[in-house]
Order: sequence, then structure tokens, then C-alpha cells
Amino acid sequence: MRLQGKVAVITGSAGGIGKSIAETFASEGANIVISDINAEAALKTAEEIKTKYNVETMSAVCDVAKLEECETLIKAALDKFSKIDILTNNAGITKDNLVLTMTEAQWDAVIAVNLKGVFNCIKAVSKSMLKARQGRIINIASVAGQMGNAGQINYSATKGGVIAMTKTCAREFASRNILVNAIAPGFIRTAMTDKLTEEKKKVISSTIPLARLGEVSDIAKAALFFASDDSSYITGHVLAVNGGMYM
Repeated sequence: MRLQGKVAVITGSAGGIGKSIAETFASEGANIVISDINAEAALKTAEEIKTKYNVETMSAVCDVAKLEECETLIKAALDKFSKIDILTNNAGITKDNLVLTMTEAQWDAVIAVNLKGVFNCIKAVSKSMLKARQGRIINIASVAGQMGNAGQINYSATKGGVIAMTKTCAREFASRNILVNAIAPGFIRTAMTDKLTEEKKKVISSTIPLARLGEVSDIAKAALFFASDDSSYITGHVLAVNGGMYM
């Protein structure tokens, strides 16, 4: 059990990649804080994980775009568990459009959640981790932040920013044994990609050397690596999990 007794907060974890990360951590003995903007879904996921993996869980509603809600989330987790060992910044949204037709509202919404939201959560958890002189912060970036993606200038900008933020925080927190790393997923099978037509999926797969979309478990396993002692000499790293789409 690589995470026995650890406490992990995962944002945007009521479903999709976040839920898979939460389940994977729980399967290795971690107690889990499910954070999501959807209260009902968060509670359901927390209860499922508690029953299935026999670990302690809690759910919390949090809009990561608002610093005060992130601070409330961290305080609630500390009140229940007395510590936070792992923070996974997974919450994110998309509002795709071409540069010429993207609205200011679309730009601002994605920046607020995907970029500011990561800053808010790191800021909120940093005091307790610095005091404990240990911690793991895992940021979910994207291949779009490494190579860009037409129609996603807002999303790509946020994920590139998350990568830069990861490296900066890794330098700032290293002296206190807080490791900060990022995972850059490629195209992963989620509710979002399930909406694509089969033809579109084939086109995407043709751009991937492994010729298929990834699974949420692929990202969860990478997160487990960064959360565990297996990565104790790694910080400021961006792990590409994209089937070779970007090397």
C-alpha cells in the first residue's frame, strides 16, 4: 500500500480523470477528499470510494476559480484529517473557439478555472505543507499546453501556464520537501471525448503513434507515481501521457 495513511485532495474528482485518480489513491490506502462544483456527484463518489476501498473520505463543493472557496476546502480537509499530504489539481473546463470568434467571456472563464484555480489551490494548501515540511502537488496540464491546439487558445494558454507554474512552485517549495510535478495528458476517453463522432476519433487516433485514445487509468497511474515514494527525487517534471502524440 504505497499511500497508506496519506490524505489526498483531488479537485474536479466527482467523475472522469479526477475520480479515477481518487480511486487509484484509495486503492493504495489514501484517505480521500473529493472536491467538485457538483455537490451531489461529489458526495456520491466519496461514499462509493469509502465503501469500496475501506478508507475515510469526505466531499466538498468548491469553485476553484474563487480563492475563498479553495481556502474553505483546505480548512475543511485539515479539520477532518489534520493534514494534507497530496493535492491534485485536476479541475478544468473547455470553451473552445477560434481566435477570431472567441469571446472575452469564453477566454476569462477558462483562465479563471484552469489557471487561476490551480494557483488558488496551491496557495491555499501551501501553508500547511510548508509547516509540515513535506507534500506532493500534482497538476494536470495537457498536451495542448505543450504543442498548442487549433480552436483552444484559451485552454492551451492555461495548460502552458500550469506547466510554468509547476516549475516555479517546484523551485520555491523544494527546500521544504514539497515536490511539484505535472502530468500532460493527450486525448483520453472521458465524457468529453465520448461526445466526439467516431469519424473524429479516427482522425485524432491517426495523429497518435499508438493509434488510440488513452484511458483515465493511464493518468491515474501517473498521478500515483508522483504521489508515492517512487518519485522522491523528481520535482518540476512534466510527464507526457499521450501515446507519443507529442515527444
